[in-house]
This record gives sequence, C-alpha cells and structure tokens, in this order.
Amino acid sequence: MMAAGQTEKKPSGAEGIKLASAGLRGPIAAEIAADDIRGGISEASYTLLKFHGTYEQFDRDTATERKQRGEDKEWSFMVRVRAPAGRLTAAQYLALDTLAETHADGTLRLTSRQGVQFHGVLRENLKGTIAGINATLLTTMAACGDVVRNVTTSPAPRRDAMHARLEAEAFSLSAALLPRTRAHHQIFLDEEAGAAPEEEPLYGPTYLPRKFKISLAHPDDNTPDVLANDCGFLAVTEGERLTGWILLVGGGMGMTHNKPATYPRLASPIALIGPDEVLKAAQAVVRLSRDHGDRSDRKHARLKYVVQEKGVAWVKARLEADLGRALADPPPLPALTVPELLGWHEQGDGKWWLGLPIPAGRIAGTLRAALREVVERFAPSPIATPQQDLILSDIAEADRAPVEAILRAHGVVFAEQLSPLARWSLACVALPTCGQSLAEGERVHAPILADVQQALARHGLLGERISLRLTGCPNGCARPYSGDIGIVGRTPGFYTVFVGGDFEGTRLSFQLADKVAQEAVGNVLDPVLAAYAAGRQGSEGLGDFCTRIGAERTRSLLHPEAVKAA
Repeated sequence: MMAAGQTEKKPSGAEGIKLASAGLRGPIAAEIAADDIRGGISEASYTLLKFHGTYEQFDRDTATERKQRGEDKEWSFMVRVRAPAGRLTAAQYLALDTLAETHADGTLRLTSRQGVQFHGVLRENLKGTIAGINATLLTTMAACGDVVRNVTTSPAPRRDAMHARLEAEAFSLSAALLPRTRAHHQIFLDEEAGAAPEEEPLYGPTYLPRKFKISLAHPDDNTPDVLANDCGFLAVTEGERLTGWILLVGGGMGMTHNKPATYPRLASPIALIGPDEVLKAAQAVVRLSRDHGDRSDRKHARLKYVVQEKGVAWVKARLEADLGRALADPPPLPALTVPELLGWHEQGDGKWWLGLPIPAGRIAGTLRAALREVVERFAPSPIATPQQDLILSDIAEADRAPVEAILRAHGVVFAEQLSPLARWSLACVALPTCGQSLAEGERVHAPILADVQQALARHGLLGERISLRLTGCPNGCARPYSGDIGIVGRTPGFYTVFVGGDFEGTRLSFQLADKVAQEAVGNVLDPVLAAYAAGRQGSEGLGDFCTRIGAERTRSLLHPEAVKAA
C-alpha cells in the first residue's frame, strides 16, 4: 500500500518484484533447481529469497582473479535462522551444528539479533539446508526481507515472572507477525500448491517498504538495544508486577556515507499501553510502516524517517486512529542498564547458566567441537544473545564442574580472561561474503581490538567498561552508532570512527574522524582516551565524557598526523 502523496513517485524496482511475485514465489523454485548453476540467480529471485531467510553471495576475495581467468564467481548462500528471543533447545542446536558441517562452511554464526547464520551454502544444498532447519521446528522464513524480522529480548534465563513474560511476548509476536503465504513451504518443503496465492491481511501484496525490527526489554536489561528498533516495548513495573509498556517507535541504525538525508535514529516514546496490548500495538505500528513508508527510495524507506519527518504527535494520532482509541502519553524513560550475563549465574530455579563470549559471534573449530560435546552430554538449552555471545542454560549444580572442564580442555576463552572492551565488542561479517561491505569487519576485529586495548592500557583504562562496535559498512548491523566507540567501514582499509554514544544504548554517537586507516584507529582514539582518563568525572563512561565536552572539543584533541585520508 502507498500513502497519500506518494502516488506520483515511481516505486522502486523491489516493489515491482514483490507485486508480481505471487506471494513471494517468483522464479525461485525453478532457479534453485536448475542443473546449470553457472552465474548468480536473477534479480527477482535474489530479492524474494530474502523473505525466505537467505541471501545469495559470492567470494569477493577471489572474484577479480577468477574473472581474469574467465571463471565464474564462487557463489554461495547465507542462510539465517529465525530464533525468537535467541532460544534454542539442545536438540535444535545439535541439528544446526550438524547442518553447518554437512551443508555449509563448518561454522555457525550468532547474529546481533539473536539469530543463527550459516555461510557457504551451495545452491544445490540450499533447499536441503532450509528443510533441515524446518525439521527442527525452527524456520528461516522472514529472517530477512521487508517484513518483521527476528524478535529480540533479554537473553537472561532468569526464572522469574518478568523474564518469562518477555520471552513469551517475543514468541507470540514472532508467530503472529509471520507472513501468511505458503510459498516458503511449497518451494522448500514440497508442500502441494493451493489454488491461488494467499492473502496477506497485515502486509498486503507488496509487504513492507523495508525491513522491520521489534524488541522487548526491561529497564534493568537493555541488552537487546530496544531503542535501536523500529518498534520497541519497554516494560513498566510496580515491584514485581507488570503494569504496562512504553511503546517506542522509529529506531534504526542504517545510513549511507555522504548522504545526510540518511541517518541512524533512536526510537521515540509514543505512548503507554496496557500489559496485554503488545500484539495490537505492534500490528498498528507495522501498518503505519506499510502505509506511510517511502516505497520509491529504499535508502529512505525505514519507519524512522516517517517518525522523524512527520513527528511524534502525528505518529501517535495515526496509531490512535488505527486502534480506535486514545493512547496515554508515555512516562519519562527510566534509566536503562546493561547487566553482565557472561560467566556463571544462578537462574532462580536451582539451576545455572553459563555465558560464553563468542568473538564476532563465530562458532568454529575447537570452540564448535567443545560446545557440541557439552550440549550432547549435558543437554543445556542454548541462547543466542544480542551481543553475539552464547548462554548455556539449565545446567544442574552437579554438572557445572564437568561442563567447565570440557570447555577449558578445548581452550575455550571465558569472560574473565577478556578485557571489558573485548567482552563488549561486536563485529559484523563484512568481507569476503557480504555484498554491502565497503571494508573488513569480522576479519579485522581482533587487530583493531588489540590496537584500541593498547591505547586503553597506556592510559590505565583497560579495566573500564567500554563498548566497541565494528561494521564493514554504514548499514550498522552491529549497532555502531549507539555505543561508546563505533567503527564503520568507509573504503577498503579505511573507517569512520564515532564516539559519544553510551554503554546503555540511549544516545547516538557523533563522528570523530573520517577515512581512518585500519592500523591508525587506536592512535586516533589515543588522545581522546588520554583526555578521558585525566578529565572524567567519577564513574563517567567514555561516551558520556565525549558528549559532555562536546563534539568540537573532542575532535580538537586529535593528532592530525594520526588521521590518514584515503
């Protein structure tokens, strides 16, 4: 659907593909079954496969050399699992681990939205991979595409009413907001086709203008970065009793370099809703995006631009009209915190969870072997966190020592072995597979982290709780604009550095320096860290310090020779 005033704008190419797709079918089935697999799939299939949870990619490291030899690119697929709240059973984890070995590149990757990704899936293995995931009672449907993506919340398996409610709401939203088309089941699971494509009462024939992200949080645990989502629900409580939710609308991280009309944004508080109104409110916000999002320019299509340009009052009025009643004004946002979830914790039911740091979310090699052994022997319930880490929950007291012994025997790194910066760092996949990447991400995570840690150590700050988020492009999958330090790919080998956000995810950062060489990131940050060490007030965080002294003053601290232009 298209809002009034948009009819004169030409819809983007993706809109035409969706409209003509017969409910997200298009030419997918024929193309993935074709015997001749040279070359990539068509634009239509590439666009539509996102809705089914997969992107076609190619190895960008080898593409030029292979082209010079007259050879095709090394094509493969990334397949993403939709796991509401990051929850998995032991059986599901083991099945995914097996698929990683038999159908992908031998690794699993935990995402910043509590999902699981496979990489290196060949076209002939794509259908089998997705069917194998479905057999575990998980799905890849709507893990990507212009629909509601994986619903996130606190990963902490605390056995109390509040955490149970957060988890239940995440699962409820995930199920209720799935597309109704049977295309996925027919293409990948051999379901017999019906007489006609199904109706989509929520999404309509062209689905949403762009991706849509939902999160739920409690003020005591903003691990999921609730303000970075298109739609967020922040719990309001009186003691242990849930009394309502603050409805937050219009967050999103993506932007484009040198295009000021694109920008990251934190969600705005819109209303206070009742404790049992989450689904109705979410559906209304989805319809708002559907009907008023920009369908002519995909870089301007996220709901955040509607909220920013129309205003909070306009958004609230539209939601009231949709829901057929007045909405209460939201209370002031409470202080948000991000608790430590790694290490050993009591769950509250006599059992324990163990949070393990997973650098850049990549489960591979001996780490993968260790986790498989633990899950096979003790059957903990794994939980993917928004920090790309893994929680092993439901561990009996008697099993704590043997679980830890297995992990340590494999050389698995525990949280206490890491600096806080390493503990609180995120990195996207980026090169060589992501087609959006402008620079490296995961593959330079370790050296960039080491350089920044050295700078911290020089100023006695290595023990400070500081977040660092690295992405290979400005789309911001690792949420670089709302942490203490954001490092965003600019061109090959160069980055834009941001500071001034806060650890709790309640404030956006500002640009510190542009076109910084990878090896210069630590040196660029060094004078800022020196000033922070000398001038911080009490327990003030790095981002708080930079914001207090201001962007101009912070930038004036830089050594010009440390910033290398591309």
